[in-house]
Parts: sequence; structure tokens; C-alpha cells
Amino acid sequence: MADRNITKALAYADFRWLWIGSLGSSFAMNMQIIARGWLVYTLTSSALDLAWVTLSFMIPTVAFSLLGGVLADRLPKRRIITAAQTLNCVATIVMGYIILEGHVTFWDFIWFGFFNGSVLALSMPARQAFVPELIPDHLIFTAMALNTTSWNLSRILGPALAGFLIAWVAGGDTSSAYGVGIVYMMIAALYAISAVTMLLVSKPGVSVQSSAQKSPLTDMADGMRYVWEHPPVLGLILLSIVPFLFGMPLNTLLPAFNEDILLGGPEDLGLLMSTMGLGAIAGSLLLAYIGEVNHKAAWLVGSCVAWGVLTSAFGAATSVPMAAAVVGGIGLISAWNMSLNRGLLQMQVEDHMRGRIMSIDMMSHGLMPLGVIPISIIAEHYSVAVALEVAGAAFIITVLLLALFATSIRQLETPRPERALSSEEA
Repeated sequence: MADRNITKALAYADFRWLWIGSLGSSFAMNMQIIARGWLVYTLTSSALDLAWVTLSFMIPTVAFSLLGGVLADRLPKRRIITAAQTLNCVATIVMGYIILEGHVTFWDFIWFGFFNGSVLALSMPARQAFVPELIPDHLIFTAMALNTTSWNLSRILGPALAGFLIAWVAGGDTSSAYGVGIVYMMIAALYAISAVTMLLVSKPGVSVQSSAQKSPLTDMADGMRYVWEHPPVLGLILLSIVPFLFGMPLNTLLPAFNEDILLGGPEDLGLLMSTMGLGAIAGSLLLAYIGEVNHKAAWLVGSCVAWGVLTSAFGAATSVPMAAAVVGGIGLISAWNMSLNRGLLQMQVEDHMRGRIMSIDMMSHGLMPLGVIPISIIAEHYSVAVALEVAGAAFIITVLLLALFATSIRQLETPRPERALSSEEA
């Protein structure tokens, strides 16, 4: 039976250091979303340009995540994660310097986004697959809930810190880039902390596949074949793709919606992002305490539909308080949905395939631009509000069609493969 005592999971030093490092990198990423979005929109006043910057980050997620899965199943995971956070730290210092010197252009955000996306794609499968190696099996669900909580905590405090810092340093000058440069230097420090914490993890995280004499392409093909031959895994991945196509564009367009529709400033943008994070904290903790639920397919489909309804409702918001209330609901339902999906996926996958399956799941998330670009084009030609209402409607329709016609989703109730007991559970 799953044990959801948080203190028991954090009592394992290796997992605790991994969790602290993840918290630091999550803060860095969420602060960057606000700083990047604010400065790009200030420079270009274009919702489509916001989408292109997001695209520069997401393309390598699709291109390199499978390779990241192969690395996670072959190389020491600790080394992969440490190298990735060090590279992010150095690149962020360079970007911060360019901004502080006043020479930043739209194309700087493109190259920096591509670099960040590449590093994330090559390292994130290792971070996700590392968790089960650091704690007993009966604490895996708790560990996943803690990881989700740390991400959502950073969504509350990170954007608020970045938004208020930009406003304070700029002294009311909303066209100033100096505050954004300071935020980027803080982000670099967080990446450095994340790298240092990985050095304190004692286990190297060497996979059982590290000695296999196969080519990387063969390993990738094995991962894709595994997904196709295991319908519950395929169904979970399908139900994780749709939110990234039609739910996540809200995050990309939030700076434009805040400025054009709500007439808000950077502090209002920080408030909206923080409210979303607060709702997500509630959703992830709620699922953690409930544990596994019956009728998993119904819960996943139902929460996706609710997510789509709230996305359309957000597009109709006309004030910051109204938008904050709706976006808080989006945070709660999205965290519930994604935590449930990720938890079930971890439980369905066999240990020796985990790195590659996590990379395939991550690659599917890289399809987000296929939703962001057309939604952003609608925003350019009509309004951001209309674009989000359309995104919500497309979200609902796509999920219902999958529920009706995708047999893999109806097989989510199939029992997962038996997991070997750890020495502490036996």
C-alpha cells in the first residue's frame, strides 16, 4: 500500500538532495517564464513572438528527449543532472549580462531558449527515472507528490518574486530591462545550487541497461515499441498530449492577456501565475492524500474536460480578480490531472525501460507548439480572449473524441505489471 507520509520520504538523504535541487531548478524555470515573457512582449508587443520564443524552447524537447531517455538508461543519472544544471547556470549568466548591458534582442531569446530546451531534453528523463532508485517502492507515490508540490510551490513564489522584483528595480519604468537582467542573475544562482546538491547524492544512478551492447537508435525503437505494445501506457501518453496542445497555450499567452485584456502590470502577471500555482499545490496535495483512485480513465477524462471548460472561462474574464479565481481553478484541476497521469505512468512502466518511457512522455509534451502557434495566430487576428476560448473548446472536443474512439484509454484499468518488492517491503 502506498505510504504518503512526507517526512518518511524526505528522511532518505539522496532523495532529499534530489528534491532540493529540483526545487531550485523549478524556481529558476518559473522565474524565467515571467522575466522572459515580460521583456519579449515589451520589445515586440506581439503574442506571436511570445509563441516563437516558446517554440525555440520546445523544438529540442521533441528532437532530443528520446536521446535523453537512452542516456538515462545507460549513464550515471547523477552525472547527467549535474552537468545539465552547470550548463544552464553558465548560459543564464551570459544571457543576464547581455540584458544588463542593454544589447538584448528578440533573437537572443531564441538561441537561449533552444539551448535551455536541449539541456532539459537530455537531462529530465534522468531526473524522473532517478527517483525510484533513491527510495523504497512503497514511498514512490509520496515522492512523486513531493516533486509535483515543489514544482507548484515554485509556480507560486517564483513568478511573484520575479514580477515584483522587475517592478521594484525598474522603479515604475515598464520599458526597463535592468530588472529582468537582475532576475536572470538570480536564476543562474539557483541553477548553481541545483548542481551542487546533486554532488551530495551518494548513488550514481547507473541503470541495469548501462552494459547493454545496443545502438542508441535500437534503444529508442525499443522504447517506442514498448509504448505501442502496452495500451495503458499509450493511453496515458495520449491523455498527457492533449493538455499540452490546448491547455498550456494559456501559460504562453498570459503576458499578452494580462496587458491587452486586463490592462495589468508585471505585479498583476506575477499574481496570476502565483494564483495558478496555489491552486496547483492544492490539487497535488489533495491527490497525494487520496492516493490511487478507482475508475482512473473516467477521472483523467473528466479532469481534462474540466480543464478545457476553465480555459474558455478564463478567456471570458474581464478583471484581474475574476481571472485570478478562474486560473486558480485551472491550477488545481491541471495539477490533479497531471499528477494522476504521471503517477499511473510510473507504476505501469517496468524499471529497465523507465528512462526511455519518461523521455517519450516528455517528447509528447514538446508537441505544445502545434497548439500554441495556431492559437497565437487567432490571438493576433482577433484577440487573446477569443484565442483562449477557442483553445478551451478544442480541448474539450479532442478529449471526448479520444474517450469515444481510443481503445487504449479504455484499457487504463488494466492491472499494471507486478513490481519487485524492495528489501524494506519484503
